[in-house]
Amino acid sequence: MRYNVIKNADKIIKSSKHVINNPYENKNKWNKIFENENPICLELGMGRGNFIIEMAKKYPKINFVGIELYDSQMVAAVEKLQNASIKNLKLINCDAREIDKIFGKEIDTIYLTFSEPWPKKHDEKKRFTHESYLKLYDKIFKKNKHIILKTDNKGLFAYSLESLSQYWYSFERISLDLHHDENKIENIMTDFEKQYFKENRPIYYVDAVFK
Repeated sequence: MRYNVIKNADKIIKSSKHVINNPYENKNKWNKIFENENPICLELGMGRGNFIIEMAKKYPKINFVGIELYDSQMVAAVEKLQNASIKNLKLINCDAREIDKIFGKEIDTIYLTFSEPWPKKHDEKKRFTHESYLKLYDKIFKKNKHIILKTDNKGLFAYSLESLSQYWYSFERISLDLHHDENKIENIMTDFEKQYFKENRPIYYVDAVFK
């Protein structure tokens, strides 16, 4: 997926009080960063940040960390937070493959929201639900493993269900059309999801656990 390049995006990001500029120094110390012992939830590929920002506002007793590789995408989140003071939210501009260098066993839930599907077979290992990533998550989960995934990509969803089940995750909730599911699932939309909703595209959802 291509993104518009924002001039001086890196400088804009670094100036935000919500951004952690040296995250590698905080491994096993995130409770001190948040100044509490509340659960920590992580969103990989947070994009423009609507989901993680609204989650932090709604659940003040849960800590949230959003990770985004592309600084031009993160600028949008930083701008939304310009006049906000949300103590339970931190943002990190880095590659998701680095998360075990940033966190110890400190994470309670990982959110995968509209991740890049990488549909070509030779890109399979780049998918956030590939076995190599699931092994990476093992290194940072605090106790129980908990992954929540949303996507508009049917192929990625099918692949993820198979990958997670083969890794011995079980499924608490599954939806093939999240916005029209008769069994209402609490949902905060991402920026992309808002557009997909207008287009009436089905959103696939799974809540997976490994206890």
